[in-house]
Amino acid sequence: MENKLFIYNTLSRKKELFVPISAPHVGLYVCGPTVYGDAHLGHSRPAITFDILFRFLKHSGYKVRYVRNITDVGHLVNDADEGEDKIAQKARLEELEPMEVVQYFTDRYHKNMDDLNVLKPSIEPRASGHIIEQMEVIDKLFENGFAYESNGSVYFDVETYSKKYDYGKLSGRKIEDLISNTRDLEGQSEKKNSFDFALWKKANPEHIMRWPSKWSDGFPGWHLECSAMSQKYLGAEFDIHGGGLDLQFPHHECEIAQSTGAHGHEAVRYWMHNNMITINGQKMGKSLGNFITLDQLFAGDNDVLEQAYSPMTIRFFILQAHYRSPLDFSNDALKAAEKGFKRLMTAIATIDKIQASDSSSNSVEKLKAKCYEALNDDLNTPILIAHLFDGVKMINSLAVGKETITGSDLASLKDMYHTLVYDVLGLKDEGETGENNEILDKVVRLLLSTRDEAKKNKEWATADKIRDELTNLGIVVKDTKDGHEWEILK
Repeated sequence: MENKLFIYNTLSRKKELFVPISAPHVGLYVCGPTVYGDAHLGHSRPAITFDILFRFLKHSGYKVRYVRNITDVGHLVNDADEGEDKIAQKARLEELEPMEVVQYFTDRYHKNMDDLNVLKPSIEPRASGHIIEQMEVIDKLFENGFAYESNGSVYFDVETYSKKYDYGKLSGRKIEDLISNTRDLEGQSEKKNSFDFALWKKANPEHIMRWPSKWSDGFPGWHLECSAMSQKYLGAEFDIHGGGLDLQFPHHECEIAQSTGAHGHEAVRYWMHNNMITINGQKMGKSLGNFITLDQLFAGDNDVLEQAYSPMTIRFFILQAHYRSPLDFSNDALKAAEKGFKRLMTAIATIDKIQASDSSSNSVEKLKAKCYEALNDDLNTPILIAHLFDGVKMINSLAVGKETITGSDLASLKDMYHTLVYDVLGLKDEGETGENNEILDKVVRLLLSTRDEAKKNKEWATADKIRDELTNLGIVVKDTKDGHEWEILK
């Protein structure tokens, strides 16, 4: 297998040729949602970004084990080591068991992912199902001198770790700056240093989610689950760890420290981070209250939305920006994505209407090479889409006979669009596929054939009435030399 894929490694700050540890097998771990609320537009970006990676690696011949976790315990309300567990807080407010909250929002997250055509991961472990594995990591950290207990809670000793390893290598934080800027006043905290992070928290009497341990009845820290679960399912060293840029520090930095401190070596070869979706230039998030849920987007049910946007419009909108670039929400951008997506789907449908010739006036292979070059360049989906639209111009010229194409090139063109658009980009035609649309097509064609009959018999009023009624329903009919074409206008 020839390696061509270059990915930007956050750890080295540069694009690197992707070489798996044990080809053709690839281990991929991505931080999934904390399930205490509905998924919003921001959640769709890592899901779609790493879905593209998963799809493209599989398309390239790799056998991928994709692990994406569900955080259902340990993620506290202020993303640090104090405050209430996000899920426990929601459970208390709703008067539910925490796992009722988890199940409800996990199911809704899965439905949103299905809507967006995001493939299911190979394994989807829950933090609460891996408490023993997390305790084992803590034991190893105690053995190696990087953990300490304080009042029944256990913390990671960042300062001690930094004497041997490089804490801050992923995010660029310097331990010296952390020490000088964040030193607590003596006796004000149970931590040695404020930048130490929780491995295990002793539960307050009112805390619902708790497990017995040798340290206390408590629960694991937020960062610990990903170190424990990724290595359980992918091994002590694996290929790619992905997630949102907002997780780079402290979450991923702490993961590196935990794994290195426990095992004496780093677990991850390539770190990949998608950038944020912003709204009016500010990161979209639940904590800021400026988010739009995916269900609201699909229904148009939010004050900032001018209309509803389909799941594939959302997916296409996200793919139009490189995953490492920020992406700002706007109605105009989503409307443009809707038009672009529709144009692409129309072009793919048009391929079937092209007549083959004895010669080709365009190089399909050259277009194909450019498309794969874009994908291999750190999943550059906007450049890939630009090349696909260059091909759309060619398809439209071929359809009206301005250019020519051989039968073999036509088959190659069709295969390329189906493979790249459907299999790799994960887009699907929302308007003209499926049993219902086939029935609709037959009904419209039956009406049009009745209209033709009326015209032949000079029953002009009947012919006009059929066309007018179809127009009122949003179905536009175009008369062509070969018969009729029709489409549904939004």
